[in-house]
Amino acid sequence: MTTEPTYHIETLAVHAGVAPDPVSGAVMTPIYQTSTYAQADVGVHKGYEYSRTDNPTRTALQTALAALEGGQHALAFASGMATIDTILRLVRPGEHVLSGNDVYGGTFRLFDKVLAAYGLEFSFVDTADSTAVQAAMRPHTKLVWLETPTNPMLRLTDIAAVAQIAHAAGAWLGVDNTFASPVLQRPLTLGADFVVHSTTKYIGGHSDVVGGAVVLNDTAVYERLKFLQNAIGAVPGPMDCFLTLRGIKTLALRMAQHCRNAIKVAQFLADHPQVAEVIYPGLESHPQYELAQRQMAGPGGMISFILQGGEAAARTVARHTKLFTLAESLGGVESLIELPAPMTHASVADSPLAVDPGLVRISVGIESAADLITDLQQALGKL
Repeated sequence: MTTEPTYHIETLAVHAGVAPDPVSGAVMTPIYQTSTYAQADVGVHKGYEYSRTDNPTRTALQTALAALEGGQHALAFASGMATIDTILRLVRPGEHVLSGNDVYGGTFRLFDKVLAAYGLEFSFVDTADSTAVQAAMRPHTKLVWLETPTNPMLRLTDIAAVAQIAHAAGAWLGVDNTFASPVLQRPLTLGADFVVHSTTKYIGGHSDVVGGAVVLNDTAVYERLKFLQNAIGAVPGPMDCFLTLRGIKTLALRMAQHCRNAIKVAQFLADHPQVAEVIYPGLESHPQYELAQRQMAGPGGMISFILQGGEAAARTVARHTKLFTLAESLGGVESLIELPAPMTHASVADSPLAVDPGLVRISVGIESAADLITDLQQALGKL
């Protein structure tokens, strides 16, 4: 018996899920732009019958995503939110979901404003505190949901510790790994049951496609999610899958540059007299700095900070950057800047999860770090 070689993530990013096309020999996975497939006889086909159910381009993407996260199975969706919504279909009315209290505004909106009306019970806790997670568990908790690093406060959770708490209570652990990417963190190896990505972000990496994915090991749960993927139908088209696959090929290179740039930008901000606080897992001032060193291969490209002048100063800086584009989203090759409170997290404004209106979040791209610092310097100079 031969054993498949174990490849490093840089190699997986280039080769996983990809094989020369058997018809033409094309090195790149073709865009199978078709809705249906010819059948040799009634119910006899080559594994594909309708593209909502399966598509060869999507199959290649799903295989690549599973390999990157070190999982057995992956499913791709039309967006990160479609992914989360489909996973939550595994939770039945009357069951409890324990969520982090610093999550993407769209996730909170789905939980609190949509799914709660269908009988699912939600509560929110600081998952950076494992003791608080333990105390918040209930007899009917079915799923623990966390982001690490969180959006936008960049708090970290000890995934292995929370996995033990969840599993001891008979619950699943789901981890949104969007901010880290599989290059910097692989939650399945730390005990998570589901790993979710908005592939729109670092995995796609070029701000030109929207998508989502879940990776897992449990075959029975995968089969149920696969059924739901087809039944609900929130699937990506073949062009979306192709673009995401193309982005994956440079993921390891991009994440290395994001990290190199971000640590320089974070240090610049920490030293600037107009900046009151910098939140970045790569700085020793971060409360979970040691956990970041242990759990992650790098601190990532996301930085949050608060200015001495509060919201008014934040708005001034956001309006005056030139290389940092004022826009929602993150994880692309270009640098972005935003104020979460009125933008990505507006849906939590009237909740206990409300964000400081003076918080600035930046997604540090792969440009020259010196140029990015110069841009922030001139914007800060407007204060």
